[in-house]
Parts: sequence; C-alpha cells; structure tokens
Amino acid sequence: MIAVIGSSNMDIVFNVEHLTLPGETQKANSLDFYFGGKGANQAISIAKLSNNNVYFCTCLGEDEYGKEISENFKNYNIQGYYIEKNEKTGRAFIEVEKSGENRIILFTGANDKVDKDKINLFLNKYEEKIDICLLQNEIPIESVEHAILRLNKSGIKIVYDPAPVANTNVALLEKVDFLTPNETEFKFLCDKLNISENQDFERKALAFKRRTKVDNLIIKLGEKGCFYIDNKENSGYIKALEVKTIDTTAAGDVFNGAFSVYFEITHDFIESLKFANVAAGISVTRKGAQSSIPTYEEVIKRLK
Repeated sequence: MIAVIGSSNMDIVFNVEHLTLPGETQKANSLDFYFGGKGANQAISIAKLSNNNVYFCTCLGEDEYGKEISENFKNYNIQGYYIEKNEKTGRAFIEVEKSGENRIILFTGANDKVDKDKINLFLNKYEEKIDICLLQNEIPIESVEHAILRLNKSGIKIVYDPAPVANTNVALLEKVDFLTPNETEFKFLCDKLNISENQDFERKALAFKRRTKVDNLIIKLGEKGCFYIDNKENSGYIKALEVKTIDTTAAGDVFNGAFSVYFEITHDFIESLKFANVAAGISVTRKGAQSSIPTYEEVIKRLK
C-alpha cells in the first residue's frame, strides 16, 4: 500500500490575464474553489490511479472547508487523517494566467498540527501495510525530518518532493529513495550545497547526487519532461507528453502520485517515470488540482 504524510488545503483560484505585478491591482476573470494541498493532491492521485485505499497523515480544521475535504477523502477511501478543533483548514490562494503558469500563497492553518506525535500514531497503526510513503514540505519541517528518519528505519521507500524548498535538510537526503525537485528547487538545493554554477546541468545533477547520497534523483522539467539519475548512476531524459497547457497547478503532485502507483505495481524505475510524465501531462490540460487528475486507464491509453 501507499501512504502520504503532508498537507491539505482548499485552493482558491483566481484566473487572470497575467501574474499580478507588485503594486498592481488586477480584476480576475473568474474565481474557482478546488480541493488542494500537495499532500492531498498526491493522496487523491494515488487513490484515483490505483483504485486502492490510501493512508494519509494530515490535519484538517473543524470548519466548512475541513468538512468538505473530509467528505472528499471518504469518497476516495482515504484513511488516517485528523480533525483539529479550533483550527482553520489550510488554504492556497492561486493566480493562474492564460499560459497556464501560476503563483501561489499558502496559509498553512491546521497543516502546522501535523507533528511528530501524530506521525508516530499514524505509523504505529499503518506502517506494516505501507510499501511507499510520499512526503513534501507543506507541514512543519521538523515533522518531515522525523518522518524521513522513521520511514527509513522501517524500510519504507520514501518519495520526497522538497517543496517549498527553503527549509529542506540536505543532510537527510541520503535516507531518501526518490527525490523529486523541479528545476527551480534543484537549483536552490545546489546553491545550498555550493555546487558550482559553471558545470553543465547533467554534471551538476551527478555532483548533487554524489554529495547528498540520495538513492535516485528525479528532476521535473515541466514541458521538457524529466531528468533522472538512478541508484547505479544511470541517467537520461524522459520526454513530456505534448499537450496544450491550461493549468499547471498540481502537475508535480500528480507526477509523484503516478510514479509511486506504477512503481509499486512494476518496480520498474524507467517505466514508472514514463507513466508519471504522461499522467502529469494530461493533468495540465485541465483546470484545478485534484480535478485535473487522470484515471489509470487514461494514462495507459496515452502511453500506448
């Protein structure tokens, strides 16, 4: 089974002509509400693509948004989440421009309550059933670090999306099985390690992998697909699906969820990357976060 430890939000999306500039006031073309949060996006991706139960350690507020998200989790057989009294559910305020590019402001709310104690309770209950666990940085970083150490000790494979990237503890990356930064996040992590800017992209990636000792490095490159270096230092590019982009929100989360689903089925690293690329490619042709996630059958059809 696959588990997720992470965030849940209500996404409040403003569709605009262009990303608002500093000091500018801009009228939105439309306003939409979607279920979101990197953790929840990944959990729903796994549920939708696998048709299996998903174990999800997250916290919701005891408010209207929390009730709506909880009902959505029940629809997808997602288990393990907590309801926090006197807390507001996390929110993400998202601008999406015509090209599909977006900008996001987070209010963490109840996500800050995903602490070590809750992670321990969650894993005490479910860890014997878990093969793969997905992590991101939208919960307290000390909780992420605790989860990495405990999951690694238990032999559970870790798929870690270091986003938001600023607080990522590079010293713990050697305990991660699959690290999945995007290009901007990868550059930030390289700068944090003082890896030379003068190296070309592929050498820089290899230097990063060797320095951190992460098992498998996957760099998400958006419309260019992804680049990987596996645990034997084999490397290469996987091309993206050619599509017309409408909204890139949650594409990276769909990628991680899809990769985990296919890897649990096949244990084939490259084929799982191909599956993930196609799933993410389909998702950017649709509006919203979880509403954009394709089915397993859709992805397999496009793969063929």
